[in-house]
Order: sequence, then structure tokens, then C-alpha cells
Amino acid sequence: MRTAKATFHSRIVIIPSTRRSPSEILRTDGWRARDMVQWGGSRRRRPAGMAFAGCLCWKMAYAVVAIATPDAFIEQTQVLATVDHPRFLRQLALLNQEAPGLTPDQRWHLRYSNAWEAMYEGDYAKSEALFQDIIRHSGNSRLADRASSMLLSQYGLTRRYTEAFELADRLATRLPQITDAQVRFALLLNLSQAMGSAGQIDLAVHYAHMAMAAVPVDGHLCYPVSELVDVLFNGHRLQPDSRELQQALAACPAASEPVYHTDLMLTLADLYAHGGQPREALALLDRLQSSVEANGYVPNKLSALGDRAWALAELGENDAARQAALAVVAQARSGDFGEFLKEPYEVLYRVEKKLGNTAAALDYHEKFAALDKAYLDDIHARALAYEAVQQHVLAQKLDTERLGEQNAGLRAQQKLDAKTAEANRLYLVLLLMALGLAALLMLRLKHSQLRFKRLSHLDGLTAIYNRQHFMDEAGRLLHQLERRKGMACLAIIDLDHFKRINDSHGHAMGDEVLCRVVGACKQHLRPVDLFGRLGGEEFGILLTDCSREQGMAIAERMRATIEATAVELDGVVVTVSTSIGLAFTDVAGHDLRRLCSEADAALYGAKRGGRNRVMAGVEDLAVA
Repeated sequence: MRTAKATFHSRIVIIPSTRRSPSEILRTDGWRARDMVQWGGSRRRRPAGMAFAGCLCWKMAYAVVAIATPDAFIEQTQVLATVDHPRFLRQLALLNQEAPGLTPDQRWHLRYSNAWEAMYEGDYAKSEALFQDIIRHSGNSRLADRASSMLLSQYGLTRRYTEAFELADRLATRLPQITDAQVRFALLLNLSQAMGSAGQIDLAVHYAHMAMAAVPVDGHLCYPVSELVDVLFNGHRLQPDSRELQQALAACPAASEPVYHTDLMLTLADLYAHGGQPREALALLDRLQSSVEANGYVPNKLSALGDRAWALAELGENDAARQAALAVVAQARSGDFGEFLKEPYEVLYRVEKKLGNTAAALDYHEKFAALDKAYLDDIHARALAYEAVQQHVLAQKLDTERLGEQNAGLRAQQKLDAKTAEANRLYLVLLLMALGLAALLMLRLKHSQLRFKRLSHLDGLTAIYNRQHFMDEAGRLLHQLERRKGMACLAIIDLDHFKRINDSHGHAMGDEVLCRVVGACKQHLRPVDLFGRLGGEEFGILLTDCSREQGMAIAERMRATIEATAVELDGVVVTVSTSIGLAFTDVAGHDLRRLCSEADAALYGAKRGGRNRVMAGVEDLAVA
């Protein structure tokens, strides 16, 4: 099963402090910078390429600038971040020492460099606080946009997807107002990556195309075209002969962009390997072997080995496939490359299963399943976060600039026609009044609907639950209790000789008796207990989290209270007794039908035993 690749867009390394140090990256990977941004569980990490998270693509040629010219010194320091990081740290320390003498705008740029360094070192709490301060208080829109773009990538890196998509929505809304070419270019790439991570492939493709059209003068088409390839690959829309892949290969030649070119070729090999063309994949991997080794980029090495293992397994070359997969496992475990292990474990599982090595196959399958679950969980988390934020920005943002011009014309027309504007405002007030009245009527209608809904659940005489709602709620509560192993008691109450009261004193007296009985029972019930009229003079009570002893005691108190209650109407006084049948979940289980059946049986036993008593389930019936 093919796994999505990680996207990238940075000349900036963001490496958590728990990972390899920057000096180790320089020694082992052979590149000044590596993009460690992964929007969750991806299989392949790409080389750094663009203005990551708003850090702009400054020109690489610079001269030594004295601290006497702080603006130039600050700009040079930002350039050094990705060119000579140790020197960047020295100059940053010097700037921090001289901070009191800087202008407010220069201090904000210094704060941006400090935030960048905190993000580089993995101190995300500190970097977020600094970026937020710049966004809210600097007053420099260009610097705030750069900080926002950095923060967007940090949210993706730390898997704070809801915050990431909320910020992406705000940045997309602001996109038409961003005129700085480099900031706009970086932001479009970030938005493409964010939308792709949420599974919004069409939006991601659109932003990638916008980035291709917005490449700065000193920028490179390789980066947005490669981003487009990533989006199409992750959306399963890329084929070996896709025009976009060929365009990316042409824009990222091996001579000037060796790692990008190699990675794109590895994408092609991946498509071959997983697309039923394993021999073509192996032939291409053989041709790329020298480039992969020369570049020294570990993710490319692991990708090449993983694709080779898959292709060999497809051809039935089990020993060679196992060797390649084990090589990925060995190298990935030595660093922070766990996302590369899922597919090799799947290959090892298939190989060992074919060879009849059941124990080894099971072990590899467990590791594969755990990684696959984590990968799918992360995809699900991204999708849920995106849905929660409800980003639908594409169509709105495309028309924003055009609408801005139209709105300017409308504002001018309003100024020239004051009387018309006043009339319009008057009409608006009248309309708002009409809307307010309509809203009030709708609110009253809604309240009436809610009241009718509540009444539909209640018995018209006693104001407790009717039979249908009582049975529905009892079934739901019993299901919850069963899941957490809670106990409950179902009591069915029937008034003794109630028909005589109706026949002797009339239905008005009977209704008054029913209401008084309900009031007597409520005295002994908790707010969490269910109480409903099942029909006529029969009532049902579900006592939750109630033991057998507690249920018997409550039922006995209700029986005694009812027996002691005298009902007077029109000078006539009557008393009534009740028989109560109980059923408990520890005997009958949590099935409502069975509880009702046992409680009914107990009730009938109480009736046969002389009435005005409480009986519980099979045990009391046996005694009776």
C-alpha cells in the first residue's frame, strides 16, 4: 500500500531539540538545511527548497557589514541563518547585546530572528510566543506576514492541526492584500501544503498553481512545481507519464538541483513499484543509485531502499526484498526516520508469510499494523481539524481583489449621493425591524416546538414520562450501565384495587389518587432515576447505580408512604395501597425486556401474596 509523501517548502531547518543537532545534519547529510516539517505520518521527506514558513529567500551574496549599520547587519544575520548557522548565532548574540540601542522596528526584526532560532532549536512555546507578539504588536505588516507563515508551518510540524487550519484560513483571507512577492510566494506554498495535508487536493493544487505564477524574480520554479507533484502524489492523482512530473523534472535539473531531481525520480520509481511495473522501478533505481549515494540525503536513501524492497517482493525475489527492507529498518532506527518503516515492515511480513515463517511474519505484521494505525489516525485528525475549521476559502479569495475595486466605486457613489444614502439607511432600519420581528416570532415558534416536544414525552395527568419515552430512556441508560458494569433496579408499581376507587368515587377521585401517588414516590427518588407511567394505575421506576439492598429499601419506603397517604376530594377521603415488583441487573442482566418480564412476574407474585407488599425477582417468588 502506497503512503503519502511529506511536503516541503523551506530553506530553513526546523529541528526539535530531541533530534539530531544541526552540526550532525551538516556532517551526515551534506546539506546546509533540511526541512523537518511533516504534516503527519508521511513516508518521504523532501529536501528543503523554499521560503519556509515565511522566512524569505534573501540573496546569498552579501558583504561583511559593521554593527554601525544595524539594518544591513540584521538583514545579513537573517541570511546567515541558513548559510552559516554558527556565525548566525554569534551575530544574533551581538544584536541582542545591542538591542537597547536599536530602533523599535529593528528590535522587531531582531525578535523575529530570535523566534526563528527558538523554532530551529525546537523550543516551540518560546517561538510561538515571539511570533504571536510580532503578529499582534509589531505594526509591520510584512514582518507580521512572515511570522504568520512561520507559525503556520510550526503548527503543522507540531501536529496542532486545528490551529494550523484556522491560521491558514486567516492567511488565505489576507492573501490579496499581500503585495511582497517573496512573502506571497512562501505563503502560497504553505497554503498548498496545509490544504494537501487536510485532503483538500483541489485547493492544494490551486495554491500550487498560484505559487508557480508568483515565483519571485530571484526565485526558482523548481519549488512550486515539486510542491504540485507532492500534492498530486498524495492525492493519488499522479501517474508515471503525468505532465506535471515531467515539468518538475525539467524545472529541477540534476546539475543545479540534484537532491530535488533525485527525489522526483524516486517518485517515478515509487509509481512504477506500486503500479504493477516492478522491473521498470528496479531499472530506474539502479540508474539512480550513484546519485542517491552522492547526494548523501538520508530520506532519499531510505526511499530508494523501500521502493527496491517493494519491487523485489512484487517479483517474488524474497531474499533480496528482505535484505532491502531490513536495510531500511536498520538505517531508520538509527535516526529520526520512523515514518519510513511502515512499508518495509509490510514487505517483511509478506516475505516471511510466503516462506512459512509464521512467528516472524506475525511480529512484522504487528509493527506494520501499529505504524499504519498511527498514520491513519493522523490523517483522520487532520481531516477532523479541517472540518471543524470549515475552510472554504478558494472561491472567496479568487474574487477578493476584484471586489475591492467594486467596493471602492460604491463608496465613492455613496459619498456623492448623501440623500440616497440616508434613504437607504432608513430602509435598512425598517428592514432590520422587520427582521427582528421575524426573528422574535421564529424564536417564539421554536420555544413552542421545544415545549410541545417536552410535553410529548410526558404523561398528561401526572407530568412524569409516558410509557414510550420511559422505555426509550430506560433502554439507553441500561446500555450505558452495562458498558461501565453499573447496577440498576427496575420497579413496577401497581395500585391495589384501583378500579374500585374509580367505580365508587368517580374518575376525578381516581386521577387525584394517581397524582398523589406520583408525588409520594418522588419523595424517595433521586434526580438520576427514571419515573414513568406505563398505563392506567401502573408505573415504572429505573433506579440507576442501585444495589439490591438499596432497591428493596427504596421500594419499601415508597410502599409505606403510599399506604399512609390519604386523598381527600369533595369531602371524601380514600386511601390506597400498592404492590411493587422489582428486578435487578445483577440477576436479570441489562436487557430491558428481561428486566420488565422479571419485574412483572414479581409484581404478580406480590398480588397473589396478598397485595400491599414488595417482591423482588425469582428469589422472593420462590419464598411466596
